[in-house]
Parts: sequence; C-alpha cells; structure tokens
Amino acid sequence: MDLYHSITIGTVQIPGNLFLAPMAGYTDAAFRTLAIREGADLTYTELVSAEGIVRDSKQTKLLLTRGETEQYWGIQLFTSSPYGAAQAVKQLHFLSPTLFDLNCGCPAPKVVKTGGGAALLKDPSLIYAIVRALRDSTDIPISVKIRSGWDHTSLNYLETADAAIQGGASVVCLHPRTRTQGYSGASNWHHILTLKTKASVPVLGSGDLFTPQDVQRMLLETSCDGVMIARGAVGNPFIFRKAKALLQGSPIPEISFQEKLEAALVHLDLSIRFLGETVACREMRKHICAYVKGIPGSSNFRNAIVHAENRIQFVTILEEFANSLRSPQED
Repeated sequence: MDLYHSITIGTVQIPGNLFLAPMAGYTDAAFRTLAIREGADLTYTELVSAEGIVRDSKQTKLLLTRGETEQYWGIQLFTSSPYGAAQAVKQLHFLSPTLFDLNCGCPAPKVVKTGGGAALLKDPSLIYAIVRALRDSTDIPISVKIRSGWDHTSLNYLETADAAIQGGASVVCLHPRTRTQGYSGASNWHHILTLKTKASVPVLGSGDLFTPQDVQRMLLETSCDGVMIARGAVGNPFIFRKAKALLQGSPIPEISFQEKLEAALVHLDLSIRFLGETVACREMRKHICAYVKGIPGSSNFRNAIVHAENRIQFVTILEEFANSLRSPQED
C-alpha cells in the first residue's frame, strides 16, 4: 500500500496527501510558505469570517494574503448563513483557491457564539444548506472540516458528514474529538475509520499528529485518504519532510538545532515581509518559542524572546542562545 500518494478532490488533483490544517492565529502566509518548503502538499488559511468578507473588513482580508509558492491552498470560512457563505465565495472567487473549506469544528467561544464553527454540529440540515449554497456559487471544490460531535452524547459525525456530502462537499476532514473536549484528551481515530467506510468522497484525518510515526499510523489504522497536520507542525514544519520520507521508505532526516534556528529566521523574515516588522515580531514570539521547545536551557530564552520587539533583538537573542548550546569542542 502506498501511503503517500496524490489525491483527487472534485476536479482537482493534489500531488500528495499531507496537508497543513487551518489554525487561527498560526497559518498565515509566512507559516504556510515555510510548511510548503518543508513538504506540505496543500495549505489552508486561518479561519476567515464569511461575514467579514461581505462587510469588506480590511482585517479579514489580510488573512487572505497568498504566498508566492502556494500553488495548492484552501480558504477556510466560518459562517452560520448560507446566504453569507454564497456571497463570500463570489467575492473571493478571483483569488482562485484550490478549495473553499467550511469550518464545522472550531470550538472557540467567539466563533461558536456566532452560530458558526462547532455550533453547526448541532444542526446537520444547516451544514447541508451552507454547503449547497457554496456549491451553487462556485465551481471550486468544497471541503468541510467537522468534529465527532458536540459532546460525548451526540457523536453525530456520520450524519454531519453525510449532510456535507449531500450538499456537495468533495472531501470531508474529521478531527475525532467533540467540541466539549476542545483539544484535551485523546482523539478517537476509530471514528475516522468508520467515516471512511461510509463516505462517498475522500476522507482526511486530523488529531494528535505530532510525529512522522503518528502520520503513518493514522493512514494505516484508518485507511483515510490523507491527513491534516495542525499543532504538530507548530515550531516543527519539518514534520512534513519527515513524514514524507517515512511513508516513502526513506530514512527520516534528523533536524539539527542549526536547521531549526535557520528555519526560525526564515520564518521571521517571511513574516516581516507579509506583515511588517512591528506586527511580525509580535506574532513570531509564539512561533519562535515553539521552535526551541524541548531544548535544554530554552526556558530563559523564551523569557527573553517574548519581549523582543524588532528583528535585531530577535536575531541577537537567537544567536546568544545558539552560542550557549555549543560544546567546548566546537569553540
């Protein structure tokens, strides 16, 4: 069985099946560009408000900046309105994304209280209506991201997935946790396997993918068509390169601290290019901290980096940390 392979979604063929999942506050153009460099086959924008697009919100439109190397990318929308969804994709059609994605899984209170995100899990008929409105408004394939259910008493992922598919979705991604779980506990991959046996469209799996071995195991255990890597890619875009090597039977590359440092600097410079230095340096603090997670002595480094306000300060702190890790033999 070839675990790494192309995947056809609607009328589009993606060259591989390792996707970067949409993550609010993380998957901006800079991070997506780095993920592509490291082997991601398709990337998704951060969560975009359909209503914000219709209102012509400048802040919302900033989320739609596309990296120069993003050949395959999806725009993820959240909404509770079929009309709003239709109007948004009509306005965004000129961007020619590979996919439009409807978020039916975000557990964040500020999204749920709008009736969007995971709130849609309570009303499969509304999922159907929104997807149908999207399908009727564009010829670009529609993907839908769902959770297992609202809570453990309402595990209705088969029903919500079927509603999405009947509405016209070309692919469904399941994060097998409930809304009430948030990101706690373990995801139930058996739900992905069950969905795969029932669905008439490709199924993507997400949840607890932190190592190349996790990716391999999900593909083997669930028979899903591809994976969406989320938190496992934060500070670790190398997971795509590593997973691809493992799935293709090649040695998993070791990533040195020097490589991590270089990637962090590339990420910083990409962020500055897309966002400007002030905003980029604020946004990059969490990313830089993630790059050094688990490295001995990194707690002091993290305490320093969260106060960095410009590129010079970031580079100085990074270089001082790198120097502190050198062994006497390297001096």
